[in-house]
Amino acid sequence: MDNRTRIYAVSYLNSRALTYGLEHGGQEHGFEILYDIPSECARQVGAGEASAGVIPSIEYARGQAAYAIVPEIAIASDGPVASILLFHRVPVHRIRKVAMDMSSRTSVALARIVLHERYGIEIDSFDHPPDVSAMLERADAALVIGDPALEYTDRPEPRLDLGEAWRELTGLPFVYAFWAGKDGDLTHAEVERLIESKEQGVSALDEIAELHAGNRSRPTSFYATYLKDNLAYDLGDRERSGLMEFYGLAHARGLIPNVPELRFYPRQ
Repeated sequence: MDNRTRIYAVSYLNSRALTYGLEHGGQEHGFEILYDIPSECARQVGAGEASAGVIPSIEYARGQAAYAIVPEIAIASDGPVASILLFHRVPVHRIRKVAMDMSSRTSVALARIVLHERYGIEIDSFDHPPDVSAMLERADAALVIGDPALEYTDRPEPRLDLGEAWRELTGLPFVYAFWAGKDGDLTHAEVERLIESKEQGVSALDEIAELHAGNRSRPTSFYATYLKDNLAYDLGDRERSGLMEFYGLAHARGLIPNVPELRFYPRQ
């Protein structure tokens, strides 16, 4: 019988810093680590199939009665994020129909908020696998996130970087995801180990970029720039302010039932 604590981490490059210390720290950590897209991580935690997961921030608000957040850890940006991109074939103010990569519901909510708050646009949307050409054949714009978005950065179509758009709209960072679990499902020692793993990962971003580059067509430096310049991994005061601003706007748009209180696992 496997007595390890099951956790779900996001399979994209943007979360590799969070699990680096667990995967490469050289010590037994007691976790069974599984990887999937953000929305599936949230589903597994919500269904009780995992003790914790890196979940989209909007899912915390939708399941708030059950969740506590692991402190000091986030996937965030304070400006352009480079991996949440809205490609468009018409001017932004004319966008009405958007094909959405549904891998993260936070990004879908962010797109709706940015288009409404900055451009006064109400959109219709539909789910679509992350293929920009196919998406733009059926819609005015295409939302692509995560690793697929990184590989599309050379495309000719204009695009809106939603991390940059949020920063311009609010002056605050945006928090895309964080470790969360049901109250009591993680021990104090497990919480500390997750925080330590993130700290080890942030100190090894060049190595993470090199491991990810592998046989991909882009150089290691491309991924290193993304990890260092576009992403942030702390859940500090400004990130919490950005998170609460997002929840307030999401509630005003009817995307979440209410604005949740942020509850955290205690530190030792």
